Amino acid sequence: MQTKLAPHYANTEPGITAESIIRSCVHCGFCNATCPTYQLLGDERDGPRGRIYLIKQLLEGQTPTVETQTHLDRCLTCRACESTCPSGVEYAKLADIGRAEINKQVKRAPVDQLIRMGLLQFVPYPARFQYVLRLANFVKPFLPARLQSKLPPLRRQAIPLTQRTHSRFMLVLAGCVQSISSPNTNQAAAKVLDMLQISLLEAPEAGCCGALAQHLAAEQQAEQQMKRNIDAWWPYIEQGCEALVMTASGCGSTVKEYGYLLRNDAVYASKAAKISELCKDIAEVIAAEDLSAWSHLGDGKDIAFQSPCSLQHGQQLSGVVETLLQRFGYSPLPINDNHLCCGSAGSYSLLQPELSQQLRSQKLAALTAAQADHIVTANIGCQLHLSSADCSINHWIEMVAEQMTAK
Repeated sequence: MQTKLAPHYANTEPGITAESIIRSCVHCGFCNATCPTYQLLGDERDGPRGRIYLIKQLLEGQTPTVETQTHLDRCLTCRACESTCPSGVEYAKLADIGRAEINKQVKRAPVDQLIRMGLLQFVPYPARFQYVLRLANFVKPFLPARLQSKLPPLRRQAIPLTQRTHSRFMLVLAGCVQSISSPNTNQAAAKVLDMLQISLLEAPEAGCCGALAQHLAAEQQAEQQMKRNIDAWWPYIEQGCEALVMTASGCGSTVKEYGYLLRNDAVYASKAAKISELCKDIAEVIAAEDLSAWSHLGDGKDIAFQSPCSLQHGQQLSGVVETLLQRFGYSPLPINDNHLCCGSAGSYSLLQPELSQQLRSQKLAALTAAQADHIVTANIGCQLHLSSADCSINHWIEMVAEQMTAK
C-alpha cells in the first residue's frame, strides 16, 4: 500500500516505522475474515484493513475526527489479523502508533477521560486496586448490573510461594490484577515447577507489566513500569535465573516485546532485549521438562481450553497448551472459532461493553457446547471476563497443580 507521509511525520521514528508497516499491506482483506469486530459490525473501518487506511490518512496529514478515534477504539488488538495476514503486516505496532497520534489531536469526552484515568491510576497498582475493589464490593448492590458483573471476587492477599529450594530457579511476575483476584495461579505454578525440581521466585519490586498503559496510549507510564520491572529482575538474572515465567499470557505478550518497545533507550535497550529473550509462558517452561511421570495425570478428562489471543496471536503459541495437556493425560476438545477473541482484551470489556459482551456470549456458547469436564484458560483477563457470566473457569495450571498434589 503506497503512502506519502506528511512533513511533520517524515523522518520521525514513529513515522518511518508506520510507513514501513503500511507499505507491507497489500490490502487483500484476508484479515477481515478473522477480525472479531468486523464479523460483528460488517463495517470496513472496523476491520484491520480499514483501520490501516484510517491511520494512513492520519499520517498523510488528514485531520482525524472523533469517528476515526471510535473505529480505532473498537479494535481489540487481539492480533488475529497478524496470524492471518500473508504479508506479515505488524498491525499491533501500527495501531499503537495510530492511537497515540490520534489521542494527541482528538479530545475525548470527559466521562471517557475519567474512566481511562481511573484505569491507569488504580488497576496497575495492587494496593490501590485492592482498595478500590473492596470499596466497589461494599457498594455493589447500588451499582448498575453491568458493573456488578465485572467486579472480580475479593480474595485473600497473596502469600509467599510455597516450595522447596532447588538448584534451578526462575522468576514469575506477580502482576497487578492477578495478584489480587487470583493469587492461586502463581501458587499453582510454583507447586508444579517444584515437582519438576525448579524453584519459582517473585521479585518484590516488580509490578504491572505495562500492557494496560501501552494499549491506552499512555506510553510514558508504560515505559516507567517496564523499566521498574527490569530493575527488579536484573539482580536475579545476574545470579543465574533461567527464565521469566508468565502465568498471564497478556503480560507475557507485552514482556516479550520489551526489547522492541525500549529499543531506543540508551540505558535499557540491551537489558530489555535480554528480558524478552528470557520471557516464557508457563506452558513453554513445562513443555521443555520430562513429564513422563505425569503422563496419566488427567485420567482422560475432556478439557475445553479457551486459547487467549495474547497466547495464540500475540506470542504465536497456538496449540502449545493443548499439546501439553495431552502429555499430562487430558483430552483437549476442539472449540469452534477458537481463534476469535472472548471480548476481554485488557480494559476493552469496560470501555466497549456492548461489543465485549457479544463476543463473550459467542465464546461461552462455543466452550460450553464442547461439554467438557473442565473449562480452562491461560490469561487472567479472559478468566475474569468469562467468569462474570457465571461460567466456572480457571487457569489450566491450577487444574494441573491440584491433580499433581492429589496423586
